Amino acid sequence: MADPEGTTAAAGTSAPDDAVLTVDVAVIGAGPAGLSTALNLVRARRTVLLVDANRPRNAATLRSHGFLTRDGVSPLELRKLGRAEVESYPEATVVQAVVDEVAADGDRWRVHGGWRGTEVTASARAVVVATGLREEFPALPMLRAFYGTSVHSCVECDGYEKAGEPLAFVCETPDVVDRALFLAAWTDDLIVYTNGAATLDDAGRARLAAAGVRVDEREVADLEGDRSGMTGVRLVDGHVEPRSGGFVRPVWQVDTDWLRADVDRDAEGLLVVDGVGRTGVPGIYAVGDVTPPGPEQLIVAAGHGARTASAVHRDLIGGLTDVRDAVQ
Repeated sequence: MADPEGTTAAAGTSAPDDAVLTVDVAVIGAGPAGLSTALNLVRARRTVLLVDANRPRNAATLRSHGFLTRDGVSPLELRKLGRAEVESYPEATVVQAVVDEVAADGDRWRVHGGWRGTEVTASARAVVVATGLREEFPALPMLRAFYGTSVHSCVECDGYEKAGEPLAFVCETPDVVDRALFLAAWTDDLIVYTNGAATLDDAGRARLAAAGVRVDEREVADLEGDRSGMTGVRLVDGHVEPRSGGFVRPVWQVDTDWLRADVDRDAEGLLVVDGVGRTGVPGIYAVGDVTPPGPEQLIVAAGHGARTASAVHRDLIGGLTDVRDAVQ
């Protein structure tokens, strides 16, 4: 993780606070996608500025799963290990900062950010956006208390640990049926709570009923539990249904107002890219959760980062006639 008091890596390139750091690539975001991008770029001998705001979406999650050789590791530990690997290369500069502007500056990109009164300004030939997303949850007072332990958002990441348990799925969005059917593969005792949102039609109810998934469309007051974890779901009418855990469908927000480039976005605000992370703006790339289809497993994000790093390196070389980067 980033040193809260520092802004530059112990290893790697550094620059005075009032200087402009000149690099080949600026990578904004130090989750698995950004770290993998940065690592592969420095191994291509590209000078890289990696900017870490130190605000990971999965900070509350105790263990991450599905990452080969690191199954069960804390997401924070995974970030710490990844950052240390990037920092070990002299081509890398790692700073803790919140980026407030990325704007065109001639044929380069100006990157500016700050943290606790310290500013960083860089000039980069290319910028990779790997900032991830911000989650907004249903308005249940105790949800945050159980999130990351009893309640999760990624079924593929945490479904195995909840398999066979009596689970709740709180979902207020129109994709409730598909998501509930997917979750039902891990348990045969699932109740879907739409929390009063009109997201189900008769066809959807029939699909869920046929799969043995119960549906409760009443408003939810809160989740119940104690120090041992979640124990139930309490409705506004006072009824409490025993549940040992569950999943929630967040609404994801993209916070990239600082990106002063006319980048195409989809209906959800995610940055549209080609198969290797290129946006429609030369020199601007995006990777990880900030690109369609949105949140993905950590190992998938890391793989995408490696692929995008290859595309960035090839584009910076220029003049290459092979098309491997477009199909890998």
